[in-house]
Amino acid sequence: MAKLIIGMVHLQPLPGTPYHEEGSFPRTLDVAVESARALSDGGADGCLVQTVERVYRVDDESDAARTAAMTLVVNAIVQATGPGFQVGVQLMRNALRASLAVATVTGASFIRAGALVGATLTEHGLVTADPMGVMEYRRRIGARGVRVLADVDSGHFTWYGGGKPTAEVARAAVKVGADAVVLGHADERRTTELITSVREAVPGVQVILAGHTDHANAARLLARADGAFVGGCLERGGWGGSIDVDLVRRYVEIVRGIP
Repeated sequence: MAKLIIGMVHLQPLPGTPYHEEGSFPRTLDVAVESARALSDGGADGCLVQTVERVYRVDDESDAARTAAMTLVVNAIVQATGPGFQVGVQLMRNALRASLAVATVTGASFIRAGALVGATLTEHGLVTADPMGVMEYRRRIGARGVRVLADVDSGHFTWYGGGKPTAEVARAAVKVGADAVVLGHADERRTTELITSVREAVPGVQVILAGHTDHANAARLLARADGAFVGGCLERGGWGGSIDVDLVRRYVEIVRGIP
């Protein structure tokens, strides 16, 4: 089965957020579309459009201007890349309803859920999941075709209070409606252990890596996982730079060569 390569499209602060710079949105939109095109031209399977705004709400809410801006960006990317290129939405930290709404009206393929079950402690406060509310909303707006990729152990999510194995978190996420789980650690051995435990607990679930891959380790890690979110190693100068189509092509060639 082909590995899923999802490049990251990181946005500058959007309207409706504290650090948005007035007049910057047109440039933010243009850069996002350029990045998505580079990923598509380089052979990636899709992209995740992710907000990067320095400070976030911890509840499942998104300012109206912010949601409208995200809709314009995602719609432009969907139109620029065409069928077959999977576009994802993540309004951080955990605005899942707004993310589902944006994906539904633009024709995007999936959302990434920072916390679909349980809770996770962040620098902005405790993010508490509301799986019932999210799944009810998903049904109400006809978004069942929008896949939900749920973090279960990553830089975005660690089970608050400890003591719950990642495999159990993954099982809980799938039970409430996740279509795939997202995990990963900076330590490669730890990532491998997480993948193994989830495979045993939830056979058949798609496991997506939450980063930490690059051109040097992609073949090893993706031999075990089903796909990866890929960021800094595809950007000129590292995280936050523009997408380099040649770096994308090299990464894709490595992953496509996995037996």
